[in-house]
Amino acid sequence: MKTLRLISFVCLGIAPSLGAAEKPNFVVIFTDDQGYGDLSCFGGNHISTPRIDQMAAEGSRLTSFYVAAPVCTPSRAALMTGCYPKRIDMATGSNFGVLLAGDTKGLNPNEITIAEVLKGAGYRTAIFGKWHLGDQPEFLPMRQGFDEYFGIPFSHDIHPFHPRQDHFHFPPLALIEGETVIEMDPNADFLTKRITEHAVTFIQRSKAEPFFLYIPHPIPHKPLHVSPPFMKDVASEITEKLKSEGDSIDYKTRDRLFRQAIAEIDWSVGQILDTLKAQGLDESTLVVFTSDNGPAIGSAGPLRGRKGSTFEGGMRESTVIRWPGRIPAGKSNDELMTTMDLLPTFAQLAGAEIPTDRVIDGKDIWPTLTGKGRSPHEAFFYHGGNELRAVRSGKWKLHMNKGRPTQLYDLESDIGEQKNVIKANPEVVQRLERHFKAFAQDIADNNRPAAFVENPKPLSKGKTN
Repeated sequence: MKTLRLISFVCLGIAPSLGAAEKPNFVVIFTDDQGYGDLSCFGGNHISTPRIDQMAAEGSRLTSFYVAAPVCTPSRAALMTGCYPKRIDMATGSNFGVLLAGDTKGLNPNEITIAEVLKGAGYRTAIFGKWHLGDQPEFLPMRQGFDEYFGIPFSHDIHPFHPRQDHFHFPPLALIEGETVIEMDPNADFLTKRITEHAVTFIQRSKAEPFFLYIPHPIPHKPLHVSPPFMKDVASEITEKLKSEGDSIDYKTRDRLFRQAIAEIDWSVGQILDTLKAQGLDESTLVVFTSDNGPAIGSAGPLRGRKGSTFEGGMRESTVIRWPGRIPAGKSNDELMTTMDLLPTFAQLAGAEIPTDRVIDGKDIWPTLTGKGRSPHEAFFYHGGNELRAVRSGKWKLHMNKGRPTQLYDLESDIGEQKNVIKANPEVVQRLERHFKAFAQDIADNNRPAAFVENPKPLSKGKTN
């Protein structure tokens, strides 16, 4: 029972800079497969992101901000729980790298999510977008601390039009509101717009109490879908090909809509920020913009690797954080931070309680975000599925292969991981190996199971339970 599990929490108290009546709101905007170079404020010249750039000018760019995995499901599990995915048995799906439709596996209901932590402190909680932590009723967001849900249970390519449908046999894509499937195979061109509308309405309805709003956009994950207003400058060659899709999806042609997809995300961010300002919530709301892993279509910028890789391009994310008067404006912060840190940091700011009966890997990074402290992480660890593949400590990153060190990079001078300096730095290798082995042992000694159901059923229209 969720209520019984709350007994194991400990109060962190309110951050010294905040008064008891000043509980901030939290908004986390989490895109899908957006690369480190896919924001113009991070050097991207193939796209335009004026509203996110404005957000960065009014807040801070986090240039060493990491997700805990290079693919969807484990990355989202880490954000929700503040834990490395392997610690909670969410590093993979039951038979694939991520959870699929009708998977037997999901985030264990015994885990304490960031939504539950904040809900226990009097927050309203909502998620609008992609969940991807299990599609069976007991795994869905309303059972994990969220008051409201509108969105899809997994990636929008998990549908009958998938190019490998003959292998996967995916059912129709479900669109869920609350605990009810309201549509099957919704028009994905309008998902960003509809998700944004729900987020705006939620903010307007929630101004009287503190809230946590999680907006995990389904794009720019393949196949790219864009609403009509953002298709106006698309070449006629592309639009004509899309008209002939019929009962299939032209993935290759839709890849050419990347600039438009990012523009619509940027528009969505602007809608959120404008609504906060209109409701008088601008100065009482912390907003984070980041992504779940590296790019499949876009650009990793100066980083090596892409989605699925434990090189920097797979797990270091272009991240912007804004809170007027609290977060330094127009700054670049290169201290190591992660999505796992959001749970303990938000808890600290909200005066919320977090569990003490389990290991939480995230750290309170509020002093780091304000420029008053260094990163609290002595080391950060990179997993590919269940395999521990690399460790970073300070400026050094060590790659391992089957437990043996193979590559060492100085990320301060070589962000692109091009010059392997392992032979010249044996003492650094030894130190990072010790971190690697100690963490592997800690995970083995302190891990928790995912949850499984027997005879999972594909979602169909109507109540999920």
